Amino acid sequence: MDTYGVFQQSLSPAIIAAVVLSSLFLYSLSKRKQNLRLPPSPPSLPIIGHLHHLGPLIHQSFHNLSTRYGPLIHLRLGSVPCVVASTPGLARDFLKTNELAFSSRKHSLAIDHITYGVSFAFAPNGPYWKFIKKLSTVELLGNQNLGHFLPIRTQEIHELLQTLMEKSKRNESVNLTEELLKLTNNVICQMMMSIRCSGTNSEADEAKNLVREVTTIFGQFNVSDFIWFCKNVDLQRFKKRYEDIHRRYDSLLENIICQREEKRRRKTKREDDTGRDFLDMLLDVLDDGNAEIKITRDHIKALILDFFTAATETTAIAAEWTLVELINNPKVLEKARKEIDEVIGNKRLVQESDASNLPYIHAIIKETLRLHPPIPMLIRKSNKNVTVQEYEIPTGTILFVNIWSIGRNPEYWETPLEFKPDRFLDGETLKSSLDIKGQSFQLLPFGTGRRGCPGVNLAMRELLVVVAALVQCFEWNVKDNEALCTDERAGLTAPRAVDFVCVPSLRQNFPKIV
Repeated sequence: MDTYGVFQQSLSPAIIAAVVLSSLFLYSLSKRKQNLRLPPSPPSLPIIGHLHHLGPLIHQSFHNLSTRYGPLIHLRLGSVPCVVASTPGLARDFLKTNELAFSSRKHSLAIDHITYGVSFAFAPNGPYWKFIKKLSTVELLGNQNLGHFLPIRTQEIHELLQTLMEKSKRNESVNLTEELLKLTNNVICQMMMSIRCSGTNSEADEAKNLVREVTTIFGQFNVSDFIWFCKNVDLQRFKKRYEDIHRRYDSLLENIICQREEKRRRKTKREDDTGRDFLDMLLDVLDDGNAEIKITRDHIKALILDFFTAATETTAIAAEWTLVELINNPKVLEKARKEIDEVIGNKRLVQESDASNLPYIHAIIKETLRLHPPIPMLIRKSNKNVTVQEYEIPTGTILFVNIWSIGRNPEYWETPLEFKPDRFLDGETLKSSLDIKGQSFQLLPFGTGRRGCPGVNLAMRELLVVVAALVQCFEWNVKDNEALCTDERAGLTAPRAVDFVCVPSLRQNFPKIV
């Protein structure tokens, strides 16, 4: 059902009465804005504005609108003004030229409640945001700490390969979607809190389940966020869902934090700080009376949730899409195997230190991120009036930079719907002009500027080794072409619509998995 259909079914007689009164208000408001030079806009309806143009996959709806009305369009989603940008040049104008004006992110009722109203990911550009950005990029995700946690990443990849090997020996199918989520969740859980999924550890399992629920509800359309007179009316029972998620998450984290505090109290000698998990770092700040920034337990819980959602599902989604595209494109898969066999051989497993010698695997991952960015849109909110390409963008406007659409634009990519990793290569060398860290505005899977993803180095380390190891060790037998589906599921992220279920087969002369 599309967004408009959900809205229609949610109306009650009381709300219909409110609609009549609010129509006059919105009409007068639109009159006051007629003097602004706004970007082109499709036809709108009273009260709901342009909501009737949107389907469940909003980035695809925006893409379709942009092909009809131009690369920069103005929309009114209920009572919320928005602009959608769908070219690299516009992305640069908004996110670099006017970076400070669009340094804020839009909140929602679900986001504010689940993240205790103090999320780092949605915090304004101020002292708190700068402090946590520095702490996360230098301490948790700095090269020294990433190096320290290398054995954890290696062990988790070996656990995945071992599981797949056992399934192969028994000729059993495996839900690779779930296995990849388990892998990425185990890595970030150990870096954050030193816990992992296992048969007896329900904490990490619950964390993994919560991540998927959080990314789903954060990306779903809630009428109460967009129709101003519905703000306090729970039309779609969103409130019940996000309160339940918050309650479960708070209980989980409170238990983990209490256990860690008790452990810290029992310590008689300060242990080496190298490779501390993020929870210890945050508790140090909490206990430090002279800390640069004062934080609370709610800040700690919100920060851990930020990193859970950023590092679990997105990396797993990218790995899954990569394998699906390789199965869909057997010539690319064969070329990838040839590179791995020539560089690594069959005496050992691929490892992170091999990364610089595997340019084609890098190109495959970049091509996947072009076609299937795990987060399909960058969303910001203007904090002042700005002018972009002669159009006036007022304060409080929500900006959607549709990187999913940019990746499919034939003006910037030759045959954009084809999976062609060679477009990222110059002979046998990666093209430096097509950077994925925010310098090339036609490829922004990790965002750009000060709001760019701080975990890009961790994600790329994981992705390359996971993809290369799966290619190195296994053939993939897909039942009834299920894994070849390229439909997407709605949410903050853009995973495949169906789980990837397949039967792995060990390659001949595969390297020993230890």
